[in-house]
Amino acid sequence: MANKPLIAVVPLWDDERESIWMLPGYMDGITAAGGIPIILPLHGDVQNAFKVLDMCAGLLLTGGHDVSPELYGEKAKPTCGKVCAERDRLEAALYAQAVKEDKPVLGICRGIQLINVLQGGTLYQDLPTQFNSSVSHRMSPPYDSVCHYVNINKGSPLYKVLQAERVGVNSYHHQAVKKLGAGLGVMAVSDDGLTEAVYLTDKRFVWAVQWHPEFNFKSDINSQKIFAAFISACK
Repeated sequence: MANKPLIAVVPLWDDERESIWMLPGYMDGITAAGGIPIILPLHGDVQNAFKVLDMCAGLLLTGGHDVSPELYGEKAKPTCGKVCAERDRLEAALYAQAVKEDKPVLGICRGIQLINVLQGGTLYQDLPTQFNSSVSHRMSPPYDSVCHYVNINKGSPLYKVLQAERVGVNSYHHQAVKKLGAGLGVMAVSDDGLTEAVYLTDKRFVWAVQWHPEFNFKSDINSQKIFAAFISACK
């Protein structure tokens, strides 16, 4: 038990129920890889969340609401989805603290978008209206099947882990990286040129993927490897 790292997990927010919630795949993926997930508080003094983060060896930034365009200097377009100001505020603070302390961070879906914005990048607020592509990025259930393929940069840490130049991924998003944030390296790109995975080049492990390993880690070896790499970095 001593070698199982604690992982701070940002909760999702339900607007209708006004409550936090969690998809089991995030928790189960961490657990299966040898970590112990802890859901962070969303509201209240951010120092409370810092106390939990201080106990933890790594940070998982989950999917969910759109990132507020205000964070990258734009006004929300009519096609921009709902935002969650509390998540934007909390995650910005947690990410800065984790990076400062060189704690491993894994971002999933919204996670890659937020990390890119916090590093000074921008987003496509809505792919269907802003990015002409024949690649489908928003699949229908079940979410554990292949939606499209991504090409892995052979010089990237992701290639070292997956040992593959091209892999199939699931996909459920309508926003994506537009201008790449400072300090980020691209690890994977879809066939239509969208950035699908990034890493912070001067830190030991700050990774983010646009797809959803939490939905298919039980059957997909590449998703298992991503969770395993994250937990290994946290030990």
